[in-house]
Amino acid sequence: MTQTWHTQTPDTPLADGEVHLWRASLVQTPDALDALHALLAPDESAKAARYHFRRDRDHYVAARGLLRRLLGLYLAWPPESLNFSYNAYGKPSLDGAGDVRFNLSHSHELALYAFARGRDVGVDIEHVRAEFAGDDIAARFFSAREVEMLRTLPEATRTRAFFNCWTRKEAYIKARGEGLSHPLDAFDVSLIPGESAALLGTRGDPRELARWSLYALDAGDAYAAAVAVEGTDHTLRLRQWPPTLSRVNR
Repeated sequence: MTQTWHTQTPDTPLADGEVHLWRASLVQTPDALDALHALLAPDESAKAARYHFRRDRDHYVAARGLLRRLLGLYLAWPPESLNFSYNAYGKPSLDGAGDVRFNLSHSHELALYAFARGRDVGVDIEHVRAEFAGDDIAARFFSAREVEMLRTLPEATRTRAFFNCWTRKEAYIKARGEGLSHPLDAFDVSLIPGESAALLGTRGDPRELARWSLYALDAGDAYAAAVAVEGTDHTLRLRQWPPTLSRVNR
């Protein structure tokens, strides 16, 4: 699938059968950060204040502020008035939003957002770091089938394969709304670079394979990303928050 992130504002309605994916930079000017911070609820501001490093604090403010701005535009609501709820595993939802579902993820300097109507979505983005992609981490969090696939690959492709696996697993469990309470070795995803993203197998409900669609997202050379979408009858729309991102490969 050819992927082009179109620079535009979300003035197109979120139609049934569409999944809107947004890529946004977390590196904002001081004025922009101040404006985004003003949108946050007291609990979000308190969480931002607990970050030790300013960069992490600024990135959190940008990620949450942009989420509010996007949802406000889709729903025609003031973004500062939005009230979020969280399930037992931390997945956010929006009070009074009807059938609008959403999910977000951020890593390093980028954030990804997914929006849909009447279907669950989960998104994950990770900054690719070779030092994190070790065999011990894979053995701890991946299924036996995934570990075996990883071990058969040439050394030069293992880091990318590791993060393919990681982001696809995260997107799937986030879409289910269960977080890490869902055993990560209870399902298998594809990971070989160049192959399509897919949910390959589950050790639970066999209907899960037909229930979900899994896609790899091209978020930039230094990132791996994926989205899980409930159902198969949908179209992905890829957009990026203006201005044009100039540092997505960092």
